[in-house]
Amino acid sequence: MADVVIVGRGAVASAAARRLAESGDRVRMVSRSGGGPEGVERIALDAGDTEALADAVKGADTVVNAVATPYHTWPELMPVLFDSVLTAAERTGADLVMLGNLYGYARTAGPLTERTPLDPPTRKGRVRADLWLHAKAAHDAGRLRVTELRAGQFVGPGAYSAFGFLVEPHVMRGELALVHGNPDAQHAFTYTEDAAAALIALARSETAWGRAWIAPILTATVREVAARLAELRGASEPRLEQLTEREMTLLGFTDPMWNEFREMSYMSDQPFLVDDGDLREAFGVKASPLDVVVA
Repeated sequence: MADVVIVGRGAVASAAARRLAESGDRVRMVSRSGGGPEGVERIALDAGDTEALADAVKGADTVVNAVATPYHTWPELMPVLFDSVLTAAERTGADLVMLGNLYGYARTAGPLTERTPLDPPTRKGRVRADLWLHAKAAHDAGRLRVTELRAGQFVGPGAYSAFGFLVEPHVMRGELALVHGNPDAQHAFTYTEDAAAALIALARSETAWGRAWIAPILTATVREVAARLAELRGASEPRLEQLTEREMTLLGFTDPMWNEFREMSYMSDQPFLVDDGDLREAFGVKASPLDVVVA
């Protein structure tokens, strides 16, 4: 039986905690609210409090860092928070598995892989790249073992993503959905349950450490996902329109999140293709079919 601490309680963190608990592992879930699925120990604390977090992590074999701050606060808050999690894991001798994303990559001519050099074209991409490089340096120095799972845009129950709150609810109600990016461009999605399965595979492996892995990728357009969702749920055919630059600018005056979306438009305005072959070959974890994801 393994002892795993999961920091964060989003959709992927919760799915991973549930799967681990069902397999008989001891699971502690750390979040500000102290919430979490049944069968796990729920601990309410601020992960930025390194002393308290290190105390909560004592005895763990693995720490899974699946925490994030509000989008517009990443440059200021994420480095401090991630350093706290890294330090707590290091102090207690635990391995560290990080849940990341694809923001550290620029668009490439072909599908990107883990061997594609990190070349972040945005502020948030630079944050994500630096978080990994900092953790990798600790691994290379022998302070602890570290790996990272880099996921596409999340889809699935409870997923916090552009599809989750811009498209899905409107499709279900038969309303016009305003889409960030081109709804007909091929895009890299990651199902939350697939990401959870991949995190667990990395945590249990002896060969995952010291490098990053691409999470299971479902390649589809927003329109394809929306259409299948509507069909399976008995909703009318989706009506999708791309948000204009002017609309994004105006929305930015109401909520800083919209300005952050604009920065990431290069990933959604044109095809953004990703190859998850390394994960599939090494661990046998692959993307679920679209029908499974939307059902």
